[in-house]
Amino acid sequence: MIREIVKIDEELCDGCGECIPNCHEGALQVIDGKARLISELMCDGLGACLGHCPQGAIEIEKREAEEYDEVTVIKQMIPKGENLLIAHLKHLKDHGETGFLQDAVCYLKANEDALDVNVSAIISEVHNSKPGGQEQSGGCGGGCPGSAPVSFEKPAFMMAPEATATHSGESELQQWPVQMHLINPAAGYFQGADLLVAADCAAFAHGSFHQTFIKGKKLVIACPKLDEGKSIYLEKLIRLIDESKVNTVTVVIMEVPCCGGLSQLVKMATERASRKVPVKEIVVGIRGDVLAEEWV
Repeated sequence: MIREIVKIDEELCDGCGECIPNCHEGALQVIDGKARLISELMCDGLGACLGHCPQGAIEIEKREAEEYDEVTVIKQMIPKGENLLIAHLKHLKDHGETGFLQDAVCYLKANEDALDVNVSAIISEVHNSKPGGQEQSGGCGGGCPGSAPVSFEKPAFMMAPEATATHSGESELQQWPVQMHLINPAAGYFQGADLLVAADCAAFAHGSFHQTFIKGKKLVIACPKLDEGKSIYLEKLIRLIDESKVNTVTVVIMEVPCCGGLSQLVKMATERASRKVPVKEIVVGIRGDVLAEEWV
């Protein structure tokens, strides 16, 4: 992908190393007497290191580079302690990178029990700093009531067979939240469920989306083109398969080419998961018609 990333002028660089501690992500190292970019995955391109090079050897350029991976960065930072994590999260917050910040917070919360750091204290420290404030708490619970897991039960009158005709337009949604960044794969309602993985636009294109696709399934939604942190999506899908032991996975995508990325994520998850589950792909046209439906 084309993005902004660090460029080092080796003629100017004298290997002093002053840039290294100011790259919280660990993307820079001094090797053979010169500062080097060791990982495109770990360079966020925000330039925290720029003002710490006495020789002016570092600049930001826009070029083809591997997509930055927040989860990779967080995993590298955890063994180095809480202060580094706090500095990194504040760095993201100060630069308005709310998507990456949310990815980091979600990963920390999802793995809190296994980590040797105080996740709650770290997040509290970041949220209480300026600028930004609490509104950037992300969407992983503990600060946003809209992300609290909720399982729905339909009223009895809606379950009766005679009610089908008069209430065919009722919501078939069985749980909340549904956005992939916000869901907790360990939530009880995912255990043994039939899972629906839907592209964001599909529900707006297909007029009877609830009755045709959601009914009887637990739902997660995502946009493979616009969403950041798709590595987190992959991890969550693997956990849903291996830990929550979902029964089946149905993927509903739009006919537009970029939407195929959602099917690819599900395919990668099924290949990496230890369990095998049947997967159905459904393609919806931009006019709302079902163009294809098959088990893959």
